[in-house]
Formats: sequence, C-alpha cells, structure tokens
Amino acid sequence: MNEVLREKEPPSIVKGVMTKPVITIDKDSSVFQAAKVMSEKAIGSIVVTDKGEPVGITTERDILQRVVAKGLDASNVQMNDVMSQPLITVNESVPIINAIRIMERNRVRHLLIIEKDELAGIVTQRDLLRVLVFHVLISFRPLL
Repeated sequence: MNEVLREKEPPSIVKGVMTKPVITIDKDSSVFQAAKVMSEKAIGSIVVTDKGEPVGITTERDILQRVVAKGLDASNVQMNDVMSQPLITVNESVPIINAIRIMERNRVRHLLIIEKDELAGIVTQRDLLRVLVFHVLISFRPLL
C-alpha cells in the first residue's frame, strides 16, 4: 500500500475520475435492449439519447422499479418511458468535492461530464467515494 501511495496522487477534478466513453441507447429502444447492453458491458446505468443528444439516464434500479416490479414486458417498454430526467451535468474541471455536493443537492448518483458541448464522460457516486478514500489514505501517508 505504501508504494501505491508514494507513486500516485489522487485526481482532484472529475475529469480524472470519469468513465469514457459513455454507453448510450436511443430513447425509442426497448428496455430489454438496454438491459442486454448493460449486461454485456457490465454497467449499472445507460444514458438515453434522442438524435444523439443525451436526454435521460436509466439505471438498474429504474428498470427494477418501473418495469420488473410492475410485471411489464421489457421488450414492449421504451427507454423513453423509464428514463430519469433531467440530466445533471458538470464541466470536466469541476472539483470532486463540488461534484459530490451537486449529487447530494440533486439527489442523483450519476453526473454526466460535458466538455465543449459534448458528452465527455460519466461519474458515479461510487467513483467519487473511491477517490475520497484515496485522498484520506494520502492524508495519512506520513503516519504509514
């Protein structure tokens, strides 16, 4: 652990934490298609687009609550009907602590990262928690 702490400083802005490319699906696609993509890519959320522009996000939880728990046929439900919106976006240079505050204030677990009016990446609460833990470990480095 000490070698890892000596070699690398944790990122301080969301650009250093974000996942890219962002996996997307069209709003007219079925929930079944989205679930298949999410399973293949081993991801817990997918950004919903309309003509290539992000318009919403759907998570595993959304699918469970809005489709599975209601006994609906995922092949007959469109992403447009289950996506969460509006999307909460930030610039890639936003400090991690600010991103956490934005997530808390908006009660969301995902932030889309926009740079030059383009979808640059996505960051999750889990991503931010990991980097916070790393920051805490770094602060204790002199004691280790």
